[in-house]
Amino acid sequence: MPLVPELSLYLAGDIYAVWEQTEAAAGRSELPPPFWSVAWPGGQALARYVLDHRELVAGRTVVDYGSGSGLVALAAMMAGAAAVTAVEPDELARAAIALNAAANALPVPVCTDDVPAAAPDVVVAGDVWYDQQLAELVTAYLGTAVLDGASVRIADLGDTGRKYFPRTGYRRLAAYELPSTIEIEGRERVSASVWQPSRGPGRAEPVC
Repeated sequence: MPLVPELSLYLAGDIYAVWEQTEAAAGRSELPPPFWSVAWPGGQALARYVLDHRELVAGRTVVDYGSGSGLVALAAMMAGAAAVTAVEPDELARAAIALNAAANALPVPVCTDDVPAAAPDVVVAGDVWYDQQLAELVTAYLGTAVLDGASVRIADLGDTGRKYFPRTGYRRLAAYELPSTIEIEGRERVSASVWQPSRGPGRAEPVC
């Protein structure tokens, strides 16, 4: 990954072929798309941001909501987080996270299909704004996390995010350009941005 050369992931050359092969191997149809097999733009941007601002997560507990491949969770571990929970409902994604952790000689994050009861110090979420129901769940959880004092960072494609990205209540911290594929994003290069809540109690934020 050009934007995050510090980390290696098992990624699909063709997400649609992986989807078909996974369904065939499982003997099941209508499996969810293997989103875990792609390093999505927001995740790459968020991982880059975490590695460039290690003080955000160092020594802290972190929740990566909608972890997918585990890219951001692994970046947090590499940056010195005390503990990382990867929230990911797809069991195949959770298996991929374990494989990706091993590929980078990092401990496997705690992988769960739901958010932990204990409030974390930091919440990160990337590329989870493509579906309305999911976006509503994420938004509700992030709002609770902010009220509980967590530092929140979110990321998505472009300058304004995908269709269900929150249009208010966040300020942009960073933007990155990175290569993509026409098959997935319809173009060869894309941008991705990292955001934090523009208001709310929260813990003291590191100066970045």
